[in-house]
Amino acid sequence: MVSLTTPVCDFDRPAIDFRLPGVDGKVWTLEQCKGENGLLVMFICNHCPYVKAILDRLVRDTRELRDEWGVNSVAIMSNDPAEYAEDSFENMRRVAAENDFPFPYLFDESQQVAKDYGAVCTPDFFGYNKDLRLQYRGRLDASRKQAAPPDARRDLFEAMKQVARTGRGPEEQIPSMGCSIKWRESVQ
Repeated sequence: MVSLTTPVCDFDRPAIDFRLPGVDGKVWTLEQCKGENGLLVMFICNHCPYVKAILDRLVRDTRELRDEWGVNSVAIMSNDPAEYAEDSFENMRRVAAENDFPFPYLFDESQQVAKDYGAVCTPDFFGYNKDLRLQYRGRLDASRKQAAPPDARRDLFEAMKQVARTGRGPEEQIPSMGCSIKWRESVQ
């Protein structure tokens, strides 16, 4: 398992459209996912210890961002499930149901959406304003393979609140860290 950190935020880069199947049986597009005040695009998976360590906080923060700040979220799983059975579509369904995901959980089988976004690890967060311009590319909080203390600063949450209020993300952002995306050899 290779640990990577995300690149610096490329401010104002436009969100890239997609059309992906969700665990709810629907096909989702960027337009269907966006919220009144922004959109958080998250690349996650089921097997990664970095994702597992933050799942409860991720669900809490995305629900609060949606309900109180008008920022919707979408999670995309781009790993090759042939290499990691835990990342299968059936397991995606199970994880979404067990954790009561307040966002669509989508399967990027071709891995093209992850490539288009420049996603490098799980979790990898892309926070967009209401005009779907990138404003945040940082971490959820200080968690790594274990959850940070309960009183840890909520970096992503605070950044996306700022984006909802002002349309701009914070200038200082701490990169997210996680497991590398598991690319098929033909995609790399």
